[in-house]
Amino acid sequence: MVELDYPLKSTLLLVDDAPDSLMLMSELLSDTYRIKVANCGDLALKIAASATPPDLILLDIMMPDMDGYEVCRRLKSNPVTMNIPVIFLTSMDHVEDEEKGLALGSIDYITKPISLPIVKARVKAHLALKTMADFLRDKNDYLELEVEKRTRELSAIQDVTILAMASLAETRDTETGGHIRRTQFYVKALAEKLKTHPRFSAFLTPNNINMLFKSAPLHDIGKVGIPDRILLKPGRLDPAEFEIMKTHTTLGYNAISHAETALGTTVDFLSFAKTIALSHQEKWDGSGYPQGLIGDAIPIPARLMAVADVYDALISRRIYKAAISHDQAKVIMAEGRGTHFDADIYDAFAAIEDEFQRIALRFADAEREIENKRDYLGVKDSV
Repeated sequence: MVELDYPLKSTLLLVDDAPDSLMLMSELLSDTYRIKVANCGDLALKIAASATPPDLILLDIMMPDMDGYEVCRRLKSNPVTMNIPVIFLTSMDHVEDEEKGLALGSIDYITKPISLPIVKARVKAHLALKTMADFLRDKNDYLELEVEKRTRELSAIQDVTILAMASLAETRDTETGGHIRRTQFYVKALAEKLKTHPRFSAFLTPNNINMLFKSAPLHDIGKVGIPDRILLKPGRLDPAEFEIMKTHTTLGYNAISHAETALGTTVDFLSFAKTIALSHQEKWDGSGYPQGLIGDAIPIPARLMAVADVYDALISRRIYKAAISHDQAKVIMAEGRGTHFDADIYDAFAAIEDEFQRIALRFADAEREIENKRDYLGVKDSV
């Protein structure tokens, strides 16, 4: 036998303390709808909030213990039942009674004695509106979930793309593989420390801190364009070689700018990345490069990266230098307060130096270097 899948009837909840009224309305409407009944407000609220709620409620007003107004108020204040349409069906026919009922959130107000065709027509119309509202609500919920999913996917793609691009620069120097992650977390730690500082609070919003964290790995992307004979030279660079090395800032800026142009739109994290790539070698006193910016003319992201980048360079081994200890690095960093570094950003570094040590250990370049890092940083086993 073939079973036909007929659409289910909508369910009405009739709420009235008079048995005769419940029986009459049930008989009149049961040919079109499935009927549930409640002879008091408490029972009506329980049925409405059950696992099988009604599609619409026909509600009397004059009931003992809890009148229909209070039932409606509670239905509309409960997120579980607030979207169930309520029609008052009552003998109270004053205008102010109807106004009160509609103000409480009912969608209609029908006075007794009733006209069956009118009741059926209004119930049918409101059920149709509810069906459409439910469809739109479900569609909106679905779209919100899809947007959230796509946003997470886009964020993941951004993160992978950034790290892949940044790794291109790091592969040119295998001794600094952890530099990307360390400076990324240093910058975030500094930003979190400074986010309530009067000079930085307007800029260091949660969104901007997130963008800083995303974009920081691209600060040295321009090193991809530096010849190996200079980038990997074990000795000190001569003046001509140093001038070429300095171009990694503009090379990085231009590479990111071209990527942004290719996208055809402005992307926040790329804007931050451009700023950091171009200006992280600027110094507070104007002696840095490539533009010789002075003081507050240096963008905040670049000032944060300057502290992070110099600290990590000092405590890390490079092809042209040995690593130094955290305490030695602190002395050199302190000498740059107010000359190389923004004094307030240096002070933030000094205040959270233990966190910098933990980050350096967490992202040590290789397992074999961890013990060396512990010695360099003066980190105890309990850290």
